[in-house]
Amino acid sequence: MADEVKDEAPEVVATEAEEAPADEGATIGNLADLGDAMSSASAADTAVVAAASIEPEIDEQGRAYATGKRKNAVARVWIKPGSGKLMVNGREIERYFARPVLRMVIQQPFQAVARDQQYDVFCTVKGGGLSGQAGAVRHGISKALVSFEPALRPTLKKGGFLTRDSRVVERKKYGKAKARRSFQFSKR
Repeated sequence: MADEVKDEAPEVVATEAEEAPADEGATIGNLADLGDAMSSASAADTAVVAAASIEPEIDEQGRAYATGKRKNAVARVWIKPGSGKLMVNGREIERYFARPVLRMVIQQPFQAVARDQQYDVFCTVKGGGLSGQAGAVRHGISKALVSFEPALRPTLKKGGFLTRDSRVVERKKYGKAKARRSFQFSKR
């Protein structure tokens, strides 16, 4: 019985091998067409389709929440559809971040995805200085936008808004005035 199975198996393989050359040209042509189609579709298109299938994370009040960080600053950010009002620690953005550069940094995620004046932002921020706090709010807004509209993820990721800036102040070393600065040297 085992011999009969062994005898039959090579015949099946041989018949498949004989049929393969007739279909092989069509298969290779189809694969080439498929490869061309796949190369023309960009990775961003695939990412948009994948992001669109993800459900938005919205609470009972219609808000999306995210935490943003930069240096020693931590920002807790809530966004909801609105007229574009930004509140930071209970104050208007113009009063909290007086420098125009810091306000520009905070607006960058909205401008990157063409959502200016479409969301109200309420955030609390602690730690660090004003520059670090502005960076933390920007990071939090970007993450909250992705929570609210997952289809925006590829655009924000490409712009670098979702990546946490890991640069922090280097620690002071012993025998040095600061992290790398030596004490003043006096020759005499």
